[in-house]
Parts: sequence; C-alpha cells; structure tokens
Amino acid sequence: MASIDTALGRIGLIDIWSGHGTPIIFLHGVGSDKSVWQPQLDQFGDSRRALAFDYPGYGESEFRADATREDFAAAILAALDSLGVEKAHICGLSLGGVIAIAMNAAAPDRCASLIIADSFAVHPQGQAIYDRSTAASHDMRGLAQARIGALMALEDPAVRADVINTMAAIDPRAYRVGARAVWLADQRDRASAIAVPTLVICGDEDAITPPALSEELVGLIPGSALHIIPGASHLANLDKPEDFNRAIDDFLSAIEAEAY
Repeated sequence: MASIDTALGRIGLIDIWSGHGTPIIFLHGVGSDKSVWQPQLDQFGDSRRALAFDYPGYGESEFRADATREDFAAAILAALDSLGVEKAHICGLSLGGVIAIAMNAAAPDRCASLIIADSFAVHPQGQAIYDRSTAASHDMRGLAQARIGALMALEDPAVRADVINTMAAIDPRAYRVGARAVWLADQRDRASAIAVPTLVICGDEDAITPPALSEELVGLIPGSALHIIPGASHLANLDKPEDFNRAIDDFLSAIEAEAY
C-alpha cells in the first residue's frame, strides 16, 4: 500500500502493474477503503494494470472537509493524471458506483467502460439512511458491528473481522462526508447520458441497495447489461469473489474483442 501526491492532495492507492491491457481501477464503498478490493486486484493485476484508490479522508488519503462526490471524482482523476493513466475501466461498488458515474460525467473520454456494483442512480431511502448512519458515526466500530450482517452474506469470521476493522478505522469526519456523497445522490440524468459500455452487478441478497435499484440503473443507461450474483449481499465482491471477477472478466473480454 502507498500514496501519491496529486494536484488535489495526497491519495492512497494499491497499484499492481502487469500485462498490457487497458488499466482497471476500483472504487470502494462508504464503509471501506482500497483494501476491500484485494480479491479483484489479485486477479486482474495478472493481465493489466489494476489500481484501487482511497477517497479524500479515507485510508492513506488526505482529508478534505466538505468534499462532494464531484470532489471525490476529481481526486481520482487527479491521481490518474499523476500516474500517467489516460483511460481506464472504472469499477465502483456502492459509493464507488456513484463516483464512477460522476467521473464519467466529468471526463467521459477517460472512461473505457463502467462497472457499477450494488449501487444506484438515486436511493428512495437515501435521506433516512444518511440520517441514521451519520448519527451513529461517533462509534465507527459499533456501527460496523451493527451493519456487518447487512453488508455480507459470507459467514467467514476472518473476512467479517477484516471488514469490521476497516470500517472501524475510518475517520468519522470522512465517513460523514462519504455518506453525504452516496446517500443523497441523484444522478438519474447523468446515468441516462452514459455512452460507454456499462455492466451493472448486484448481489441478489443485497438489502441495502436491492436489485431493483440496479434494474433501474440498467433502464437508465443505454445498452447496459445486468448481472445478478446469487448468494451475495452488498459487498458482492467479497461474498462471491470468483463470480464477481468472472462477470467483469467476461464483460471486459467482450468489449475489448470488439475493439479489435
């Protein structure tokens, strides 16, 4: 793990560089950091450059008070500038999906494709979730312990402990900024304007961002595809990493074959 200096401050990242395919970047949820993507970095780092970033205030990134989802998107784009990455496949889960849509709105030429997992354009209970989560953010470990059952279907105690410990370590100030960025988002117009290949993924047991919200996204994004992962909840990439990775691999193989 490391960090880099960018035009918009220090950003934490994991950077695995192997192969010559178009890079893929991974964007975490509001209760995670870049480390949540290790199963994906391990696989995709074998064939292409694979990167996972921390948002401002998370992990090893510099805190920015009152940052918006547009600021998060700009921070990731600035990190790509510093790394010399001109274009990449953008994969985001939950808040990461919201930021992926914001990145595409800000710089569509930088996005080779979008992979939006367990996310939404607008959440019908967004205000209520924001109010509950920010009210509980004074005790991040307690919040993580209370939420783990909704976040994961996987019962593996080691994986669950990692998720709890990662969430417990988040600065409450950063968590509140992230919660505002995700739960109060309404990006229906931005989703309708997406013109790059897009895959929408959702765990069929996700009660936080249910499959109906992914179905709505597919209805908004022209030409997008939906992949539902059986037996996965909100953190589908950890619940069913092989299924999650296979869905991405099939998607990237298809669109990159078309390019040639």
